[in-house]
Amino acid sequence: MYQFFVDDCQIGKEYVTITGSDVNHIKNVLRMRPGEKIRVSSSSRDMFCEIAELTDDFVQADILDEEAPDTELPSRIYLFQGLPKGDRMEYIIQKSVELGVYEIIPVAMKYCVVKLDAKKASNKVKRWQAISESAAKQSKRSRIPEVHAVMNFKDAVEYAKLQDMILVPYENERGMEATREALKKVKPGQSISVFIGPEGGFDVEEVESAMAEGIHPITLGRRILRTETAGMTMLSILMFQLEQ
Repeated sequence: MYQFFVDDCQIGKEYVTITGSDVNHIKNVLRMRPGEKIRVSSSSRDMFCEIAELTDDFVQADILDEEAPDTELPSRIYLFQGLPKGDRMEYIIQKSVELGVYEIIPVAMKYCVVKLDAKKASNKVKRWQAISESAAKQSKRSRIPEVHAVMNFKDAVEYAKLQDMILVPYENERGMEATREALKKVKPGQSISVFIGPEGGFDVEEVESAMAEGIHPITLGRRILRTETAGMTMLSILMFQLEQ
């Protein structure tokens, strides 16, 4: 069953009105017709609907049933991803949305190969947000994770500090023991920030500045993981820890 997202203001007592680019997708790409069933989500509701009317400007769908949102993790996970090369960020966004991430914050770090000016960064974020929406539809999420504008490392740390817990996979002399201790403290309902370095890893000064703010690193094992693997590994562990 295809899924679409709307704002709460588009939901009436008995029907939902879909507008924007989804109208063309429903009519001309999927070639759906009145009577076909779809799933529609807003920030607070998940509904099963039946298409009643299609026009060039909107699609109206009758609400058949409603369910309590249950596809979201019980904790909000914020992924602070060091900017990777090529199209790896698109892959990271797609998979992290599938795994339940709440927000994605691209971070410009010292060893990032990619350098984006304001115009390029703005265009990239639009593209990344579209990928987040597509992945949310595919994985039947109840919300579309926001992809933020690119932050510098200092601002990213300040934003991360607003959450209950911060995890930074990095070389750690205590090995997996520290990681297990940190994961034991993860509880449903908490908000969790996860920092992932770019291909070149974290700069020592970046880690030291983070530690000065009370953020302590953990490890993901003895092997060196690619930046796109490290984030998925961390999210998978948290999903397993939190999913009921």
